[in-house]
Amino acid sequence: MTSHAETQDDFKVERVASVLRHRVTDSIRNAILVGRFRPGERLPERELCEMTGVSRTLVREALRQLESEGLILVIPHRGPVVARVTPEQARGIYQVREELEGLACQLFAQQASEAQLANLREAFQTLKKALTRGTALEQIASKNAFYQRLLEGAGNEALMTTLRLLNSRVMLLRSTSMQAPGRAKQSVAELSLLLQALEARDGKAARAAGSLHVRNAAAVAIAILEESLASEPAAV
Repeated sequence: MTSHAETQDDFKVERVASVLRHRVTDSIRNAILVGRFRPGERLPERELCEMTGVSRTLVREALRQLESEGLILVIPHRGPVVARVTPEQARGIYQVREELEGLACQLFAQQASEAQLANLREAFQTLKKALTRGTALEQIASKNAFYQRLLEGAGNEALMTTLRLLNSRVMLLRSTSMQAPGRAKQSVAELSLLLQALEARDGKAARAAGSLHVRNAAAVAIAILEESLASEPAAV
């Protein structure tokens, strides 16, 4: 009995450590998404340790994960910096998003269960509240939750896996587009039309609404990126 209890304790410790690593990664990712660390800015380990309240070992593990996601770069003799997404890269990401998320909307309309539709409605209500009076983190989290429900209802594992590979840069672009004045209100209107098509089980209309939402977000985000690029001082 003692041996069995010790084995269970070992598993519990490992599980807590794993959860902690994920939380540290999420914390640094969120700090980037809300603009605490800007594109091109260094990510000093000491500052990250103070911000998250954890050891350098956990911070370094988180940075390796974020590097694999393309959210940060490790530059020789400089260390980790926040990656820049160029307007050209953004266009490519949005082109892929438009096709994949449009397909996800169509599949959801065709095959999602009533329970999954109810979950999406609830996520949409949460998103509307967050976009109206929530913090930047709450807005990002609620937008991610909405898309997670949408992908679950689409029921296509390959589609979900492919979008997950782009997820960090998608979130970065999403937080960029949400900065624009009036974009939040427009986004709610676009997603409301999408939800109507999903409720009507109209796959064609749902795909069109999902694609339109991505195209409009792309126009806003790319304009912000181009303006930011134009305002930067020329490299010496």
